Amino acid sequence: MFKSNSYHDGKVASIAFQGDDLPATVGVMAPGEYTFSTAERETMKVISGELTVRLPGSADWQTFAAGDAFVVPAEASFDVRISRDSAYLCLYG
Repeated sequence: MFKSNSYHDGKVASIAFQGDDLPATVGVMAPGEYTFSTAERETMKVISGELTVRLPGSADWQTFAAGDAFVVPAEASFDVRISRDSAYLCLYG
């Protein structure tokens, strides 16, 4: 079954599901700045729009556009800036 989640006062929403190989979420983010924490390794793929991300251990921001992906290690936090409505797919593990 699907599980819906809402974060940051409803500006980030996701639906969790079991992917072919790994648990996953598909979600959307409204413009803003957000910090997320990970329990396990996450591979995030931008589906639409763009995510500007400061990955753990980095002082630099990187922008990922539709079709790009990045990995966040387990037990870490990362910052995201969104300039326009954007969508993502996140695979866990």
